[in-house]
Amino acid sequence: MTFEIKNICCIGAGYVGGPTMAVIAEKCPHLNINVVDINQQRIDLWNSNDLSNLPIYEPGLSEIIKKCRNKNLFFSTRIEEQISSADMIFISVNTPTKKKGKGAGRASDLKWVDASARQIAKFAKGHTIIVEKSTLPIKTAETIKKILKTKKKNLNYNSTESIEEKTFEILSNPEFLSEGTAINDLKDPDRILIGGEDNDAIDSLIKIYSQWVEKEKILTTNLWSAELSKLIANAFLAQRISSINSITALCEKTGANISEVSLAIGTDKRIGNHFLNASPGFGGSCFKKDISNLVYICESYGLYETAQYWQKVIDINGWQKKRITNIIIEKLFGTISQKKIAILGFSFKANTNDTRESPAIEICKELLEEGCNINIYDPKVNASQIEIDLDQKQAPNSNFDCLEGVWALSESILECVKEADGLVIMTEWQEFKKINWEEVANVMRSPAWLFDTRLISNSKEAEYAGLNVWQLGFAN
Repeated sequence: MTFEIKNICCIGAGYVGGPTMAVIAEKCPHLNINVVDINQQRIDLWNSNDLSNLPIYEPGLSEIIKKCRNKNLFFSTRIEEQISSADMIFISVNTPTKKKGKGAGRASDLKWVDASARQIAKFAKGHTIIVEKSTLPIKTAETIKKILKTKKKNLNYNSTESIEEKTFEILSNPEFLSEGTAINDLKDPDRILIGGEDNDAIDSLIKIYSQWVEKEKILTTNLWSAELSKLIANAFLAQRISSINSITALCEKTGANISEVSLAIGTDKRIGNHFLNASPGFGGSCFKKDISNLVYICESYGLYETAQYWQKVIDINGWQKKRITNIIIEKLFGTISQKKIAILGFSFKANTNDTRESPAIEICKELLEEGCNINIYDPKVNASQIEIDLDQKQAPNSNFDCLEGVWALSESILECVKEADGLVIMTEWQEFKKINWEEVANVMRSPAWLFDTRLISNSKEAEYAGLNVWQLGFAN
């Protein structure tokens, strides 16, 4: 028998929780959805009248927020209240890599999952379905179950009778979103994966998704298969990126064209053309974190050969960033001290303001350490976020040129490249594909270099304008 869902609570108002709940609210207007978070500032941004101030930039998101907010979609810090009234609770909290202790640098830090489970155990009432939406190590559901069992019953110590028995069912419903296309991914998913042990709980979640997703796309598994599938999916996608990036260096040495190679192998139906674009490396919140966790899990089970295999995917990603930095230095005559380099794009990919694990961070840090001055332009990333990522304050405009190893944020492409010795395209933003190279060349210092790590520039136009051009995966 399907458990009727009326009220949904989502713990975590981040990149997964916010967009996911927004789409569910739009597609299921009969449901009352509350997104809660301990971060008051984040909640205030979700409730901002100015939709350009949402904490997440995602094409199509602001339109849904405008349509559903304060109707059947609400954002607040009233965690206790919303847990107690919820029939179904999504856990969409952050699961970063541990920085210290056992498994540091590899294992997932589950403190927010643990805290959420304890809050649910304390404040939930009656029967509640718990949905794992965060990316979690396999067997996390087992831990959540143990926490929930400790608070299964609320006892009235002034009476011999129990007030209410709490019951819980746990489902794993991993997200398969790609930042920049998250709303479309939610509205028209390749598949919806639901893992669980109780058919009634599974059917309750299926009933929600079937409001707009074809039932043939809704897959059901056991809990452990669902938890592991998310890690493996991200590992396979990252593997493809590292694989094609490892070949860029070979193309540069041999005269082969990485774009032509990618096209040639991508037309093979057995391989397919997705995630075969050469780049400075993968970024975002999931790939490195999830593969590191996979490596840790494999090692914990004594599967060292498997662990080493997946570790190489991470190693190649770091190598690619270091290799690009060295090429920039080499092309600029072996020294970049007090030279100026323009960085176009700081987010880890286009159509998002997310900078987590962005290749631009590591490359910029290494350039700054070499004494280079950097101008950065990104359509959606602000200075405060860059300051956090680079662990360095923005240089004052008044004496920028007199300093060494400093950075500043520009408001336009032309401002960014003015008097620059080199220009590095780091993110594939659409406007970077339409650059007027003659205008750019006229304001850069000579001899000026274009370093295209995304293969989106018109290299012939740039060369005609007077720039030296280096493209990733081409003989330069």
